[in-house]
Amino acid sequence: CFCFSRPTPVIRWIKEGGELPANRTFFENFKKTLKIIDVSEADSGNYKCIARNALGSVHHVISVTVKAAPYWITAPRNLVLSPGEDGTLICRANGNPKPSISWLANGVPI
Repeated sequence: CFCFSRPTPVIRWIKEGGELPANRTFFENFKKTLKIIDVSEADSGNYKCIARNALGSVHHVISVTVKAAPYWITAPRNLVLSPGEDGTLICRANGNPKPSISWLANGVPI
């Protein structure tokens, strides 16, 4: 967030509709740079940079999208059954974009 004026503006950051990530937010370069460590999907959203001095203020909104490779919510587990028994296989995954789940038996879609 680079804004030039006289007198020098005070920079402030907010996350629209929420709070800046607690204990993971750092400011650099006289608060012109917002740094978030250990980013998670919950950090997606609109961040607003506000520059203010005695003569007024300006702001800019930066949209942040966090993408994530597929990851297991509930990983499938091996199942051992006897003839005539019923069994349930559970596979829950998430990511951004949301992954599609396919089932195959011996490499053949079912």
